[in-house]
Amino acid sequence: MLTSAEAELTPPSADLVRVLADPLRLRIVSLLARETLCTTHLVEETGARQTNLSNHLRVLREAGVVETEPCGRFTYYKLRPEVLDALAGAFTELAGTARTTIETDRKRPCP
Repeated sequence: MLTSAEAELTPPSADLVRVLADPLRLRIVSLLARETLCTTHLVEETGARQTNLSNHLRVLREAGVVETEPCGRFTYYKLRPEVLDALAGAFTELAGTARTTIETDRKRPCP
C-alpha cells in the first residue's frame, strides 16, 4: 500500500523523456550545455542537414528545453537548465523512493 508521500510522487514527464531520447536532440542539448549556438554552428557540430536540425530544434523549443535569442539574421539557441533540473529531480525522487522500498522489503519476511 502506498503512503501519502509515495502517492504524491511526481513521475518524470514522459513527453520530455521522449523528446530527449532522440540521439540528435540529445547531442544538441549536450552542445548547448557548453555554449549558445546558432543553427549554422549546430549543423557544423552535428553534421545534420539544416532542415532536419531545424525540425529537432523546433521540438526542443516546443518542449521548453531550449529558447531562442535573435541576433541580426541569425537565431541563437540556448539551453534552459531549469527544465533539465526538474527532470533530474523527478528521477532523483524516483530513485529515493526505490531505495526506501528496497530497504522496507528487506525487513519484511517473505510470504
